[in-house]
Amino acid sequence: MKPFTYERARTPADAAASVARNPNAKFIAGGTNLLDLMKLQIEAPAHLVDVNGLALDRIEPTPDGGLRIGALVRNTDLAADERVRRDYGVLSRALLAGASGQLRNKATTAGNLLQRTRCAYFYDTAQPCNKRQPGSGCGALGGFSRQHAVVGGSPSCIATHPSDMAVAMRVLDASVETVRPDGRARVIRRQL
Repeated sequence: MKPFTYERARTPADAAASVARNPNAKFIAGGTNLLDLMKLQIEAPAHLVDVNGLALDRIEPTPDGGLRIGALVRNTDLAADERVRRDYGVLSRALLAGASGQLRNKATTAGNLLQRTRCAYFYDTAQPCNKRQPGSGCGALGGFSRQHAVVGGSPSCIATHPSDMAVAMRVLDASVETVRPDGRARVIRRQL
């Protein structure tokens, strides 16, 4: 693992501003994917911004009958929530199918959605991978390609996004709210 600096964010805006100032910074919460990538030296952030102290770990009802899911809600808690199981079963099932119990206990909603698009060749540093090193090629294109992109691939990459949660959120027509470095909220909705 390469050296990096570390800070604990006090507010969502502070976290966003810190990452915006440093293009080689990453957010960290559960770290279930990022730490593995750092150990393999596939990711080598110069700075980590710990967001665990932010009060973003709640599942709350919205006035229109939906749910607002905090970025730091653990996947286990989200999958087990009575409202999610009752009204958004596809989300609960996707979470339960997507990882082991140990990973779900640490993994967060935001981390799940922010995973890098990748395939098995991404982790094998002896193989070419345009996601890992742009311009190096794609080992999956001429290799074993089970569980790779059927639609949405390109001549340079056939990896898929690893988040089962993202697929369920898309099916549910969910929107995602982010915070800009100046503290203003931004809502990302499906574009038609």
